[in-house]
Amino acid sequence: MGDERVVGESAAYIAGNGVRPRDAWAAEAAAAGGTGSQRITFAGAVPATADVAAALGVEAGATVVVRRRLVLLDGAPVETADAYYPQAVAGGTPLAEPSRIPGGAAAFLAGMGLGADRVLEEIHARVPTPDERHVLRLPAGEPVLVLTRLSLAGDGTPFEYAVMTMRSAGRVLRYDLRPGA
Repeated sequence: MGDERVVGESAAYIAGNGVRPRDAWAAEAAAAGGTGSQRITFAGAVPATADVAAALGVEAGATVVVRRRLVLLDGAPVETADAYYPQAVAGGTPLAEPSRIPGGAAAFLAGMGLGADRVLEEIHARVPTPDERHVLRLPAGEPVLVLTRLSLAGDGTPFEYAVMTMRSAGRVLRYDLRPGA
């Protein structure tokens, strides 16, 4: 990563919002003049950590499904993306399998009737862990940006909690808010 700027807009990734491109990351990378790709590094059942449990409304240690991806720009890692789902939502579905889902996870969830009625995001910067520094090939002193996204169904039930840890250099997070719309 040099001086490239990649502008990310969360709306393109939200399940069931009707505007999600087939591959939102590839579209963002192409707009920046690059090639975006991703690789699934793990998918399956794991015990919920305290933060995942709190977000999804399950007990700490309860079984949840996670899909872990490594996000690449021009072949170089720029982000890790972990999406967690309650076992009742994702157990026994393609979300729990380490293969690509036609149309993506958001389209699959929307097909299950789980479109986001409300989305809560938080963004913070922090010092990377040694593993993050290695995986993202970070130079000394570069912090990471962490974006968490909690998607809630119309009845307020959480169905997806995503944690994206990204290189901070060259990353722009854009929000197009339309109050009252």
